[in-house]
Amino acid sequence: MNILIVEDDNDINKLLAEILESEGYNVKSAYSGTEAIMYLKLQDFEMILLDLMLPGLGGEKVLLEIRENKNMPIIIISAKDDKLTKIEMLKSGADDFISKPFDIDEVVARIETNFRRYKVDGSINLKENDLTFKEINLNTDTRIVTVNSKSINLTSREFDILNLFIDNPKKVFTKSNLFESIWAEDYMGDDNTINVHISNLRNKISKHAEYDYIQTIWGIGYKLEV
Repeated sequence: MNILIVEDDNDINKLLAEILESEGYNVKSAYSGTEAIMYLKLQDFEMILLDLMLPGLGGEKVLLEIRENKNMPIIIISAKDDKLTKIEMLKSGADDFISKPFDIDEVVARIETNFRRYKVDGSINLKENDLTFKEINLNTDTRIVTVNSKSINLTSREFDILNLFIDNPKKVFTKSNLFESIWAEDYMGDDNTINVHISNLRNKISKHAEYDYIQTIWGIGYKLEV
């Protein structure tokens, strides 16, 4: 697995590279947003660790440019850890956010978790792993989603939420249900995380769908519009 580290602090970049190489990953280091974009044009990567405060092209713009053309896990690692920044990065297509200073074991665990969500096994019969709900088609192995035969680019969390809905089309999910199913962590009552992902998912589906598939059940949570 090839991972691109985009971090202008030499010590942090080197630390992350050493950690990942010790875990068996192939690592490339970039120290600016411009350098990162250049490497992405020259080489294929399976994941990006992205700082936000970069010289030249900032991390926010790098994220947007990557998401226009690439479908891979992007983990933000930044000292800008206020709630607004986290929400904006998730809206822009980041899959995860790790605050600085970070715990090494947490970084490794988050990387493994995001890789599992994006894993593709080319030996599997893809038709057997298709899920269809009205205009939506979702493949659990390629993680490709189409709406009216038009491909939409989802983050790993958005994909998992949609997958959960389609697997349980009549079930009403509370925010607690969703958080604990998708994030595999105890729900602490932070609605913003769920709200942002549901909003993003709705917007992406609605571009090609005839109506809003995700129904809000006020005071309870969400379900598919069946």
